[in-house]
Amino acid sequence: MSDASQVAITADQVASGGFQRMHCLPSHFGTAALRFENAVYVMAERLCPDYRGGFWQFYELSNGGFYMAPQLGRETVAISVETNGYDGRMSCDAAGITICLFVFSHLSFMSSDSRWAEHFHQLRDFAISHREAADIFAAID
Repeated sequence: MSDASQVAITADQVASGGFQRMHCLPSHFGTAALRFENAVYVMAERLCPDYRGGFWQFYELSNGGFYMAPQLGRETVAISVETNGYDGRMSCDAAGITICLFVFSHLSFMSSDSRWAEHFHQLRDFAISHREAADIFAAID
């Protein structure tokens, strides 16, 4: 007998062009899609000292979750979290997860919409098995 909680959560990158990418954010966040996307960019500027904008990849999780990760053309990026003292480097993928976890948490406290907390938990559940989980959780703790 298999336990559903033991099933690995996978991430599938959304194709960069076309219908699927264009409708990805609205399918997850409805009319709040632009609010979420803007919050991600603002949080990236806050947490990544070297961030100056750029293209972001979208990822949909097998548990219904979602995250975005910057494509910055470098192997790692600096992440600095003033509120907990975390200061380190992580891959762009791990940085995107970290940034999105911060955004989902922030939006969950700023809104009565439960979708933000649900997305936080879905992404956190995925992050647990990420190869950089220790850094992700140190940054969001």
